[in-house]
Amino acid sequence: MDARHPAGNPVRVLWLTSLDGSPAGVRLDVELACGLVQAGLELQLVAPEESRYAAAARQAGITVTGFPPRGLLGRAGARHLRSYCRDQAIGLAHLLDPLATAVAVQALADSPVPLVARHAHTGGLQRWNPIARLTVLDTRLDRVVCTSEAGRAELARRRNPASVVAIRPGIDPERYAERPTNLARLGVPAGAFSIAVVADYASRKGIEYIVDALQWLPPEANPHLLLAGAGHHTRPVLERISRSPWRGNVHLLRSRDDAWRIAAACDVAVRAAFRGEGVSPAILQAMACGVVPLIANAGAADELVASGDSGIIVRRRSARAIGDALAWLYAHPAERLAMGEAARTRVACAFRFDHAVEAHLHLYRDPNGLQRTERGEGL
Repeated sequence: MDARHPAGNPVRVLWLTSLDGSPAGVRLDVELACGLVQAGLELQLVAPEESRYAAAARQAGITVTGFPPRGLLGRAGARHLRSYCRDQAIGLAHLLDPLATAVAVQALADSPVPLVARHAHTGGLQRWNPIARLTVLDTRLDRVVCTSEAGRAELARRRNPASVVAIRPGIDPERYAERPTNLARLGVPAGAFSIAVVADYASRKGIEYIVDALQWLPPEANPHLLLAGAGHHTRPVLERISRSPWRGNVHLLRSRDDAWRIAAACDVAVRAAFRGEGVSPAILQAMACGVVPLIANAGAADELVASGDSGIIVRRRSARAIGDALAWLYAHPAERLAMGEAARTRVACAFRFDHAVEAHLHLYRDPNGLQRTERGEGL
């Protein structure tokens, strides 16, 4: 397909998501959208009407078209998407999640609109995996934007390497200079060693290992674990909490828009996912606040943290490894603070907001970036 937009001409970009969105991911996306609009891009967002995405984007002044939950599914949803792209003269569609990608590659199969999909995870790209084949491995996609180099390298082995690019999320630490949450209001006493986990529950995220890790902290640490995210009131998590010697110090906070401010007030931010992990927006935000990250060695871990300098990377699926690292961080407060400052510096340098904006603008506006790869090259 020939490029639809000569270099320098404006292109109207559609962002499509089917998700409500996690607070951390939505905040980074909306910040990026604002940066793109300020740089002159004409951007429209289609999102579920009552979603966190729609609310945050509208508050930021981004044009939003809402649809009811699951409104993109079925023939009616496909017709609506085709009509929207035609009526709004959409020049490129950027698909932000797997369901949006699966819908768009079918609904816009014969459309001239270039399709770009986001791939925020690692793994799961086996050819027998139906989700992968219906999304990031589909040959209808012109480009797939991976949020990590690890994800790009994996995907480039499964489809035309020229159709895969890596653009790291961008973050501006100055946007995270607001006052942290007062943890005392959440039941955390002064002087307690506070540990933040900002993540919706999924079995692969290793929440149970973090709960089990508390047993290796000394009594004087008085550790308090704050789980901010949806789904933690599940049987696996509740059973681990009930067996923990610190069960009274685990706070189930559900999903909340100020989760990053909770992490900013804590001593450590932990991510224990053991597969499928890309670059965690929640960990990026904690690092931007000067909080030391502790993450498992899965996926793009070494792109996010320089272990021993700007954080600690531990063995995956190991509560003991997490516990030992937490105990060391508690026992070495000066080193912990230094790592937190190094983490802030790392995100400011390696995950620059202006670089993320420029990379997306180049992808959207460069004629070569909009040329469709030949059908059959994707797989």
